[in-house]
Amino acid sequence: MKQLKAFKFRLTPNKQQKVLINKTLGCSRFLYNQMLNEKQVKYKSKDKSKNKTEKQYKEEFSFLKEVDSIALQQSRLNLKTAYDNFFRKLKSGEIQREVSRLLTVAKTPKQKAKALNYGKPKFKRKYNPKKSYRTVNINNSIRVEENKIKLPKLGFIKFKKSKEVLGTIKSVTITKNILNRYYISVLCEVEIQKLSKLDIQIGIDLGLKEFCVTSNNEFASNPRHLRKLEKKLKKAQRILSHRVKKSNRRFKQQKKVFRIHQKISNQRLDFLHKLSTKLINENQVICLEDLSVKNMVKNHKLAKSISDVSWSKFVELLEYKCDWYGRELIQIDKFFPSSKTCSSCGNIKTDLTLKDREYVCSCCELVIDRDYNAALNILREGLKILTKNRRDDEVSLLNIQTLVCSS
Repeated sequence: MKQLKAFKFRLTPNKQQKVLINKTLGCSRFLYNQMLNEKQVKYKSKDKSKNKTEKQYKEEFSFLKEVDSIALQQSRLNLKTAYDNFFRKLKSGEIQREVSRLLTVAKTPKQKAKALNYGKPKFKRKYNPKKSYRTVNINNSIRVEENKIKLPKLGFIKFKKSKEVLGTIKSVTITKNILNRYYISVLCEVEIQKLSKLDIQIGIDLGLKEFCVTSNNEFASNPRHLRKLEKKLKKAQRILSHRVKKSNRRFKQQKKVFRIHQKISNQRLDFLHKLSTKLINENQVICLEDLSVKNMVKNHKLAKSISDVSWSKFVELLEYKCDWYGRELIQIDKFFPSSKTCSSCGNIKTDLTLKDREYVCSCCELVIDRDYNAALNILREGLKILTKNRRDDEVSLLNIQTLVCSS
């Protein structure tokens, strides 16, 4: 089965290539802002004429001819995607709900103006710490040879090759961060082999004390990456707050803060990838709770810990890996009382609090770890959903076969 997979590497361009990359980043941002401004002006004046194309902008601004034309086309497509997302959310009512919520909280005129502009495409800042542009592989214009990659206008650029680039290259995204480091993400169409089927199912209860507890009574400890570097980060951010805006000392301090954030992000992603890959390799069916993290972070006492543990990213990794390797991911309803239900007799304990780390059943007198009990209940409920889905699939397949035979 063919899937899209990205390979990310560190680029090591020479001086001339750095200059051209920086020009392409600046031109992509400039064209995006020009097109956005044109749309806003025409909307206010109720002008229904066609918008300018990249070719017309090139005639007006000659410096746009120096860079990759495909990268400029992608800027226009990015703006179109931004507007499509805005109108989709507007149609669903998501934006109206969020605007009304922000207006109730807003106290200053600046906060009210920000609330009213929620969800609308915004102008790209020149001093954004992270900049990127994308280009597409047309007529084999992008190819990899040993530790070099050929890109339009740039020629061959060296990169730190940590693994082989497999499949057909579709597009590449070049990124520059605040540390003036360049990275390339190569999107390829790869043939992915599904893993051999297993007869093993597992239920997982996600938590804060332990990252997750499985129905096999295995505990994965919560690494708490943010908490470990919190003092260092606080100190760096406190120093940053006292620096004069747009000064060199402030810019140097921003780099220090960015390094700490980058380290936390890399450690967290590494942990999530390793754990999700382990679960995919060892189990055929994985059952989880469908947690509403957006609502859970509204609890200000637990918001930082919930954000640090990154459940949403973990579920996202499991979803696409299950799809790739032929595994099944079952998410049970968020209102299912997995922690309050006894895994032995099914009794529901309504007075269970967060402080109770052991589940003591009043009916069958079962004493069990709270999270392990929840994992067992999640597995049982997940298997019920899986059985129901398979029966529905069999019925629908039988109906299709009956219709085909009758015709």
